[in-house]
Amino acid sequence: MTDRALRAIVQRLSLRPPQAASLEILAELLGRVDLAGGDPAAALAEIQALYPQVEDFERDFPSLCFALATGVGKTRLMGAFIAYLYLTGKSRHFFVLAPNTTIYRKLIGDFTPEHPKYVLKGIAEFAQHPPLIITGENYDSGRGTRFDDGRSTDLLGSDVHINIFNIDKINKKEGAKMRRLQETIGESYYEYLAKLDDLVLIMDEAHRYRASAGAKAIDGLNPILGLELTATPKTVGTRSTDFRNVIYRYDLGQAMVDGFVKEPAVATRKDFDPKSVSEERLEQIKLEDAVHYHDHVAVELDRYHRVSGRPKVHPFILVVAQDTEHARRLRTHIESEAFFKGRFKDKVAEVHSALRGEETEEATERLVSLERDNRTEIVIHVNKLKEGWDVTNLYTIVPLRASASDILTEQTLGRGLRLPYGERVSRGDDDEFAAVDRLTVIAHDRFDEIIRVASVEINGFVVV
Repeated sequence: MTDRALRAIVQRLSLRPPQAASLEILAELLGRVDLAGGDPAAALAEIQALYPQVEDFERDFPSLCFALATGVGKTRLMGAFIAYLYLTGKSRHFFVLAPNTTIYRKLIGDFTPEHPKYVLKGIAEFAQHPPLIITGENYDSGRGTRFDDGRSTDLLGSDVHINIFNIDKINKKEGAKMRRLQETIGESYYEYLAKLDDLVLIMDEAHRYRASAGAKAIDGLNPILGLELTATPKTVGTRSTDFRNVIYRYDLGQAMVDGFVKEPAVATRKDFDPKSVSEERLEQIKLEDAVHYHDHVAVELDRYHRVSGRPKVHPFILVVAQDTEHARRLRTHIESEAFFKGRFKDKVAEVHSALRGEETEEATERLVSLERDNRTEIVIHVNKLKEGWDVTNLYTIVPLRASASDILTEQTLGRGLRLPYGERVSRGDDDEFAAVDRLTVIAHDRFDEIIRVASVEINGFVVV
């Protein structure tokens, strides 16, 4: 049954090689390691015999990190994990953790059968009785509990329960509500979950849950297994440290080589000396060149739409500003008559992150909506880019006053690497539709430095 279930899930969910490899690792571990035995130290020793790179679980329960590059498909892999654990009789209860409200809502959609991106589509066992979704908004109704004989309390009799929660729902002030006594079940919902003997915890953007308070709340759920997914397996903060529980890595360089993301490129003017103009004028030149390239991409995307019949993609430009004042000056210039005769008036969105360096929910929501907004052509973003938004229609990035290392970080490039059609449509730079699969960075003043740093910064990949 185990091998058959593995093959069936890989085929039905059309898993990409890195997703399939991750699922195969989980299958091997479940077949050879007693993860539910209640002895994390013994489980770690058994895992290290198979995967010596795993140094420590770094939690009170067995927890393993799958470090997959942005755009490869971490949410679909979550669905594959859940399907496999259920079909092999390992678990009926799952707790999917999101780092913020935007990702939380996205995950709820992705696990809803009517959603166009439903991640369990094709799993026959879920066709008639899809998993029951319990969220931070409906758990207190008793929706996620069972009758004494183990049957689900919902009318459809769903055997699989998937809890999807924002970290704040189990932490901070909101977490107190989840720990209150519920008369319908005789205990708090948090306690109910912690007593389950097959709860599996799946952590999206796992690097966001290493702070002491959040980690304590997670440990209190007492899961039999933790599955962590992130593109950046490092703790956040000034003293960032690498994860010690990474069992599988598939980095950005590999994703580019295998064609699962857009091909990045750096654009500069031929025979142009950036030192020959002032900093302000250099920024204006970069913005002008970005618009010219943006217009070229828009034409190519429209042409591909007409030839292929696939949905039309409306591209936009991302301008990364240094601070709030810098962003306001840029917006004033971009919307002025002096810049393309005022063409971009009312077509610019200015989004600021919180001062502490994390996206505000409002900022993230606005960035995510760009995939459906056909009016906005230029987004000015303040602060470094974080997880929580990656759209398929970002084609041009203008990082102003940024170092080569900052430009090449996955937080910057990763936001625009996702392919609009889920796969590359061209066969390389010589293909007539190569522009559909390309993300371009305008970097006149950092071109040589980027080329020099690229092979070091991103695991052997070189941008040209």
